[in-house]
Amino acid sequence: MSDETTNTLRDQIQTAIDENPVILFMKGTPEQPMCGFSARTVAILQSIGKPFAAVNILPDPRIRQELSAVSNWPTIPQLFVDGDFVGGCDIVTEMYESGELHTALGLENASGPAPEPQASEPAPLSIENRL
Repeated sequence: MSDETTNTLRDQIQTAIDENPVILFMKGTPEQPMCGFSARTVAILQSIGKPFAAVNILPDPRIRQELSAVSNWPTIPQLFVDGDFVGGCDIVTEMYESGELHTALGLENASGPAPEPQASEPAPLSIENRL
């Protein structure tokens, strides 16, 4: 991978962070999270009701690598608010339960146990037709 490709991808990640007041880099999508940590973080954000952008890091492994270089954080998901890195699932959960997340998002303070992710419908079985 060339430095130019790396820098372009890193610039695109930084632009996404700068242009979206609340952005979550996650495995999967809010509608179909692909790991429990991403699902839990999405459930917390959805329960608060604050709109957020989401980026699925799974289609391109370079996103994860460059994102970690931007945030200096190795795990996914990663939440950014107003251009600042907030943290991963554990930190977001702790902030939610203490009410700090509401404050960071500019909402009325509320605290309590973090909501559990809702079980999504399993994808229909796909069978390749070889007839």
